[in-house]
Amino acid sequence: MTETAEPSTPALAPCAAATCHRTMYDHELSDGQTLCTPCVNTIAAWLTEELPRQLIVLEASRQRETTGSRTGGRTVHRTAPLPGRADTLNLLGPAAWADTIHDPYGDAHTDQHGPLSITGTLTPWVRLIAEQRRWNPPATLTEQALAEWLATPRLLGWAARQLWAGDLRDELAEMMRAIRNITRLRPQRRPVTQPCPRCDSLTLVETDHQLYIECTEDGCGGLFTRDELALAARIHPDVLAHNAA
Repeated sequence: MTETAEPSTPALAPCAAATCHRTMYDHELSDGQTLCTPCVNTIAAWLTEELPRQLIVLEASRQRETTGSRTGGRTVHRTAPLPGRADTLNLLGPAAWADTIHDPYGDAHTDQHGPLSITGTLTPWVRLIAEQRRWNPPATLTEQALAEWLATPRLLGWAARQLWAGDLRDELAEMMRAIRNITRLRPQRRPVTQPCPRCDSLTLVETDHQLYIECTEDGCGGLFTRDELALAARIHPDVLAHNAA
């Protein structure tokens, strides 16, 4: 009698980003993604929603606080004014178009010491994608122009299918951490008082600048837009009434 082999369980494929703990869905893998969709949406939110707001605070944080006294409407400094904040100036510093070279597998070689500036982080990725896809880079190399270019949906969707997509997400995560450490402006997380449409637990959490509301229940990990939750809220009472009948 021939024994029938048990069907093998497909291996779970993790998201390529070291800063992400999610497992890829089948439809993401079939689309060739190496980066999960929530990570793609997070990158877009960082670059188009949060970064412009953070830049306003960074620009206002260029100068160190000074101490002194006011005499007759003038400020008299006990010591010479301090130079600008080194950490802020470093983040807002310029970057040459070719000062850093990335290869498709995430290795980088740079002549800069210390944390990269915002443009120093964004420029190599813009150059890599522009060269590989033969797309025109942004006309100006400001922080906001580079960020908006990288967050273009078609471009970001292509990047999410590359072997280096995880490195892109991780470098941007490090950049955002460095910015928040200076501005002290961190995305706030708030509970959502509605059952999760997937697991029915009251564990939904909304985070500033994020497209999706996340279920934090172990084993669920559901992600929902506000429209999807609004639809679920309308359907949920009808389902309860039907089950009670």
